[in-house]
Amino acid sequence: MPIQFSKKPGLVIYLTAGDPDLATTRQIAIAAIDAGADVLELGVPFSDPLADGPVIQRAMERAVGRGVRLTDVLTLCKEIRTERPQAGLILFSYLNPVLRMGLESFCAEAKAAGADGVLLTDMIVEEAADYMAAMKKHGLAPVFLAAPTSPDDRLKAIAEHTEGFLYAISRTGITGVSSTLSDDASKLVQRIRQFTDKPIALGFGVSNAEHVRAVGEYADAAVIGSAIVAIIEKSTPQEAPTAVAEFVRGLRG
Repeated sequence: MPIQFSKKPGLVIYLTAGDPDLATTRQIAIAAIDAGADVLELGVPFSDPLADGPVIQRAMERAVGRGVRLTDVLTLCKEIRTERPQAGLILFSYLNPVLRMGLESFCAEAKAAGADGVLLTDMIVEEAADYMAAMKKHGLAPVFLAAPTSPDDRLKAIAEHTEGFLYAISRTGITGVSSTLSDDASKLVQRIRQFTDKPIALGFGVSNAEHVRAVGEYADAAVIGSAIVAIIEKSTPQEAPTAVAEFVRGLRG
C-alpha cells in the first residue's frame, strides 16, 4: 500500500525492534499507530550504528544482546501489518544485515512481511542501482536520506529515486534529542522542493510538540526517534506502550 500522511504534519515514529524485547516492541508499535503515528520505522538492530546517538546506540546494544536479528524484525513487521493493515511500515537498517541475507532475498522477504519500503542508513543513491532494481521488482519504496551538506545535484538524484517520502536530516551529525531545530532544516527542505513534490519528512532532533508544529510549517512529516526510544528506556515493558502512546498523542498538541 502507498505511504500516506493523514494530517499535516504526518508523524513518522522510529522504534528499535527488540528493545526491550520483540513482544513489547509489537505492543508499542500498535499503541503508537492507534495514537496517531502514520508511519513506523522498524529499526533493525546492528552492532555498529555509526549514524546514531547514544540513546539509539544503547537500544541497539540491548537488542543485539538479546540476539534479535533481521529475520525477527521481518516477522515483527508481518505481525504489525496483520494487526494494523492501514499503517505505513518502513524497515530501517544499516546495509550490512541486508547484504548478509542477500539483496534479492531481503526484498522478497520484506514484501512478504508487508513492508511498504526500506531505508538503509548507509546506502547512498550513487551506488544503489542494484538495490533500487530489486526494490522495484518487489514493489517496495526505497527511502533515501538527504543532508544539509548535500549539493544540489545530489539532492536532485535523491529526489528522483526516493519513493514513499524523502527523509531530510535537520542537521549534520548523529541522531539524538535536541532542544532546538537547526536553521539548516527549513533551508534544506526548500532546496529539495526545487526537485520534487514528493512528501518530505524531517528528522534528527525532532523531539516534542513544538518541534512538530515548526516542522509542519515547511515539511510534510516529522520523524521522531530518540525521544521515543528514551521513553522506552526509562519505562518498564508493561508501562512502555502506554507511555509512548501518550507521548505520540501529545505531539500534535
